Amino acid sequence: MKENLIKLDTVDEYNKIFGIKTLHPLANVIDLSEATRFPAHFAVNYGIYALFLKDTKCGDIRYGKQTYDYQDGTIVSFAPGQVAEIEMQEGVRPQARGIIFHPDLIKGTSLGQEIKSYSFFSYSSREALHLSEEERGIILDCLAKIKMELAHPMDKLSKRLIARNIQLLLDYCMRFYNRQFATRSEANRDVLSRFETLLDTYFQSGSPQAEGIPSVRYFAEKVFLSPNYFGDLIKKETGKTPQEYIQNKIIDTAKEMLLGTGKPVGQIADELGFQYSQHFNRVFKKHVGQSPNEYRKLQVV
Repeated sequence: MKENLIKLDTVDEYNKIFGIKTLHPLANVIDLSEATRFPAHFAVNYGIYALFLKDTKCGDIRYGKQTYDYQDGTIVSFAPGQVAEIEMQEGVRPQARGIIFHPDLIKGTSLGQEIKSYSFFSYSSREALHLSEEERGIILDCLAKIKMELAHPMDKLSKRLIARNIQLLLDYCMRFYNRQFATRSEANRDVLSRFETLLDTYFQSGSPQAEGIPSVRYFAEKVFLSPNYFGDLIKKETGKTPQEYIQNKIIDTAKEMLLGTGKPVGQIADELGFQYSQHFNRVFKKHVGQSPNEYRKLQVV
């Protein structure tokens, strides 16, 4: 794998992989039907942002341990620092359109300030965005507007207009992902049920004392999702973040232990995964409004 890993730090480097002309040093709208080169198998370490609409099934993308849910009419995206493995089907010309842009393009723009809010850039396996025909048309229209700006002679408004049009594209993707969360409610509820079961099992098994307080990533990996996708799914289904679920579980378990056992507060803190009892005291008081000892005394009275 390492010898086939391509580090893409510039837009021009990506263009050269597929033999595409570079029109702007920091961004390009890609149409792979116009490519003159088609590598069969390679891995990419992205140093740029990329978002692609796949028009036909022509190969597989692997990110982490699993293959993307990436068929006709789907979108996938990558952010700097991510590594993806691409394998093209033999004898098939790729049909995909999208955009690549360098982080420098959006520095000092509203998109640069908000880019972290587009959490789908960190989605991974089985998490592609599936588009309706109407949604596909909107995405292609956004790409056409960006391409028009890239082809326009550069002036003092070029960077702002390119960035704003990219932001419009990303806003539509966010809207369509929200729609997808809603239309996949049955599958989402299954993930939520598994999360709740895993959370119960973790705290009933003594794992906190050995492993510490569990992270969102721990549960996301258990249900084979990326942390960002998992977090967004749980938030859409319940209005709570996974971190809030974990904290609520800690507080509920702490209350049961405070009232149902005579264990010292320090021992309870240790069994719940806290390295220091002072940290447990602060977390408990923040959520309950009373210290663990105050809660125990008042409830007993």
